[in-house]
Amino acid sequence: MADISVIKKETEEKMKMTIEFLDETFARIRAGRANTHILDGVRVEYYGSLVPLSNVATITTPDAKTILIQPWEKTMLKVIEKALINSNVGITPENNGEAIRLNIPPLTEERRKTLVKQTKQEAEDAKISIRNARRDAIEEIKKEVKNGLA
Repeated sequence: MADISVIKKETEEKMKMTIEFLDETFARIRAGRANTHILDGVRVEYYGSLVPLSNVATITTPDAKTILIQPWEKTMLKVIEKALINSNVGITPENNGEAIRLNIPPLTEERRKTLVKQTKQEAEDAKISIRNARRDAIEEIKKEVKNGLA
């Protein structure tokens, strides 16, 4: 029923989405350097709704081991601190009354091994997803050719 070019386009789109998801996942991994992307998944309650942390504060990296969060409203300090503690970031926030600092601890050998294992698993999951998309496309094309519609 579907044209081969449509099947190809859909498959390419699935594969691109998989790669983008993998890139986002890798960006969130805390690898010993301050990276604002590790806070992408943190949601803060703001006037009754959950919003991304970047919507209520400025997030910067003043040096390689520190992330600085400066809320636009000082009343948000406690809420942001609570959200960071409840998130799976794994870093204890330091609230100085005007901003929140996250000091990135140096990587231990055990943490490095865990990160390597995690990244390998994420990469393998992405490979499987791409393989499945390719297999599905090939099956669909074979079905089209068999039916004589391609």
